[in-house]
Amino acid sequence: MERWGRIDGLVNNAGITKFAAPRDLAALSSEDFIDLYSTNVVGSYQMIRACAEHLKTSRGSVVNISSIAGVKAIGSSTAYIASKAALNAMTVALARALAPEIRINAVCPGLVDTEWHSKRFSENEYKSFLENYENTVPLRSAATPEDIAECVIWLLSSARLVTGETILVDAGLHLGKPM
Repeated sequence: MERWGRIDGLVNNAGITKFAAPRDLAALSSEDFIDLYSTNVVGSYQMIRACAEHLKTSRGSVVNISSIAGVKAIGSSTAYIASKAALNAMTVALARALAPEIRINAVCPGLVDTEWHSKRFSENEYKSFLENYENTVPLRSAATPEDIAECVIWLLSSARLVTGETILVDAGLHLGKPM
């Protein structure tokens, strides 16, 4: 506000996870859930709350970066999946509550080819992971950060009648394996 005098858009892009197989119920503690929810859900809520009056004045827009995990219940851990599902539900609830002055949407990426994934594996394991994804999704490609940014920019600047949506940017992962 001090620098620009207004807030036109807010992108909530903070997110954390803990890798834990869903079958391993001992792998996640209550503290793990609290940590993930604190960042992935509560942090986004607090940012929206802090910016709401300024966004109302400018008839601004919020984009929450979620995940296909919150839609399809797949991903790095049950805590991550649950936190992203909660973020999606919060997006819809706040879109209703803050309309018509503020539009709120979520972008739900599938695999984004970044260090976040590549650092998790050895080089060969990551190559295999990426190839498997690309052979599984209908559009045969992982997303790039630029693909996600393009959707975010559209929602912030051009999608004046879009609110309460979760936009899946997953190369069709949600559709299942191509026939």
